[in-house]
Amino acid sequence: MEKKTGFGLIQIYTGTGKGKTTAALGLAMRAAGHGFKVGIIHFMKIWDYGEVKSLKKLEIDLFRYGTTELIDPKNPSHVDFEQAHEAIEKAEELMVKSNYDILILDEVSVAIYFDLIPLERVLALLDKKPDNLELVLTGRKCPQELIERADLVSVIDAVKHPYQDGLESRKGIEF
Repeated sequence: MEKKTGFGLIQIYTGTGKGKTTAALGLAMRAAGHGFKVGIIHFMKIWDYGEVKSLKKLEIDLFRYGTTELIDPKNPSHVDFEQAHEAIEKAEELMVKSNYDILILDEVSVAIYFDLIPLERVLALLDKKPDNLELVLTGRKCPQELIERADLVSVIDAVKHPYQDGLESRKGIEF
């Protein structure tokens, strides 16, 4: 097996548990601390998350797409499709610019699962990935085709969560 060095892998964080985005953000924070250029595209995330404020302080580029409404996976709105389309177009644009060391496509797997963007378009994006770009994909229900293409896959499973006992989302913890 040939030893790889530097950037250029495809990473996936998926599963039913809490922490997929958090894992990707931890990687982004670590890389930014070492002076690497990081870009994040939020699919379907436009709410006032705490990480948005932190990313600005760390000079990590963030591109946000979606609405403040939850998406009905069985009946997405026209705006949901438009926003997902704009997000994947931004990913394609940033991939061509190639001035990022790391590009994170947060919740892209869910956008595929909700049929907001076709899997084939994301697979084509992987084909265009520059050799030195680390690409990170997050979200539940990651398609097997993406998992097979990835170099690193972490499945974060839900074992126990305070939601099950009625605890609502907490500022600074869940958002």
